[in-house]
Amino acid sequence: MPVKKFFALALCSLLLAAAGCKKSSTSAPTPVKNYTTIDWANSGAISGTIHFTGKAPKPILIDMGQDPVCSLASANYTKQYVVSGSGLENVIVYIKSGLGSKAYAPPSKAVVMDQKGCQYIPHVVGVMVGQPVQFTNSDATMHNVHITPTNPKNQTVDISEAPNTPPQTRTLSAPELMIPVRCNNHPWMEGYINAVNNPFYSVSGDAGHFTIKGVPPGTYTLVADHEQLGQKTATITVAPHKTTTIDFTYAMPAPAK
Repeated sequence: MPVKKFFALALCSLLLAAAGCKKSSTSAPTPVKNYTTIDWANSGAISGTIHFTGKAPKPILIDMGQDPVCSLASANYTKQYVVSGSGLENVIVYIKSGLGSKAYAPPSKAVVMDQKGCQYIPHVVGVMVGQPVQFTNSDATMHNVHITPTNPKNQTVDISEAPNTPPQTRTLSAPELMIPVRCNNHPWMEGYINAVNNPFYSVSGDAGHFTIKGVPPGTYTLVADHEQLGQKTATITVAPHKTTTIDFTYAMPAPAK
């Protein structure tokens, strides 16, 4: 072998070891997903109320005496049925179908679920798949975040958060509704995360009201979901520059005979 060629090969080998001389790669580049952006100038909105008929179960005062810190917090009541006026809170409403092949980028801003007063606040949150969920501990006691999804693509989470420690963040990889979030240290603590694959969702708040903005014109299947009362579905057509109103009505199921 000629001396010059020998030294050239030796030099390249040394550079390869230092990651300075790279071998050519035959692997295909990762495809870039083409995300759709919300056309706010030509979009519409969906607004409505989640009604509740009949008599809802009374919230039960939770005994938090097992933890001295929790016992000093404000009174904490069960939140399975939060009815204000005739409106039902904590119902997620989202577009399930009708968007076709449109894909939207998940926001980089995290949705925060705080542990405050020995309860999860908010009780129900919505996020996009891939959007961060941040868990904070505002209490002076040790908490635990235990998430138990049923979709195998979403990982179970079981982490502890001591007082005055940085928040911890997780993401969900697939759509799934009403994923329970519990605290192993305080069994009464419970919340729910809803992961959807588009930004068109809202959780009903005071008096059961909800609003979804930035919706492109079209006809959609809209779903409402409550942690105890389940799902309701409706078809809705959204026009540009207009707010389309739709309501859902829940009632307590009749007792089994």
